[in-house]
Amino acid sequence: MSGRRDVGGSRYLYDSFDAAHARIDANERVAEERWNGLERRLERIDLSLDRLEKRLWLTVYGVATIVLSQLLPRLLAGFGQ
Repeated sequence: MSGRRDVGGSRYLYDSFDAAHARIDANERVAEERWNGLERRLERIDLSLDRLEKRLWLTVYGVATIVLSQLLPRLLAGFGQ
């Protein structure tokens, strides 16, 4: 250990600053935030697709109900003759 280090104070005053390590840490934090943002957007897209799928099935069932409700009286009238 050097004599300066024994004096006390912040280690940042005496230790060398490693710019490459700091840059790597910053890039890792940025990459992590980007990944988190991507996951949030994908979750929103997934929820939107689920809602769209429910609406589409509701539409299919509605159209099928209308077609059957118009076809059923005609079929019953045809059997009555």
